[in-house]
Amino acid sequence: MNTNRLTSEEIQHLRNIDLSTKPGLVDGESILSLIIGEKGSDSRSEFNSRALVWYYTEILRDRRKELQLSQKELAQRIGKETKYIQHIENGDTDIPLSSFIQIAEALGIRLRMDVSLA
Repeated sequence: MNTNRLTSEEIQHLRNIDLSTKPGLVDGESILSLIIGEKGSDSRSEFNSRALVWYYTEILRDRRKELQLSQKELAQRIGKETKYIQHIENGDTDIPLSSFIQIAEALGIRLRMDVSLA
């Protein structure tokens, strides 16, 4: 048994703590607003976009490594150059949705999209 993990009771206890009553603690939104910019600002939108690119790139890279595929092998599976995979994994390019889906399928990742109109 891994003793480093919290029990479900400990997790629930932490969720119930009101951090606003703890001196010296600041919530993440306040920090982001101060450093990156307020919600709705151009700088925050750019940050959010880059964060999403990083997050999904990490998923693809981790899966590729889990499968013990080289960047070259993945590129060959999708009919692209190795440089293309390198640029994506380095965050040098914003990956088009069609390419993301193609790479995900090549890595055996099943995608599910839930779209709702307001």
